[in-house]
Amino acid sequence: MTFERVKKIILETLNCDEEDIVPEADLQNDLGADSLDGVELIMALEDEFGISFPEDAALKFRTVEDIVSFVDNSDKG
Repeated sequence: MTFERVKKIILETLNCDEEDIVPEADLQNDLGADSLDGVELIMALEDEFGISFPEDAALKFRTVEDIVSFVDNSDKG
């Protein structure tokens, strides 16, 4: 399941509690991500899923669900 894979990466990348990583969690306000964390998170997600994120993805994604939706709707082929 995409959410579980994304959750694992967020847990490894950000200094946050696992129970805080829910689909509606705000990356910045709820999980404490800053711009550098966002870049590291995007790089880890690209490696995990073998997809490319837009250059400004770290700025566009607000919630965990935003990331999951992007991954689910991207061409992984």
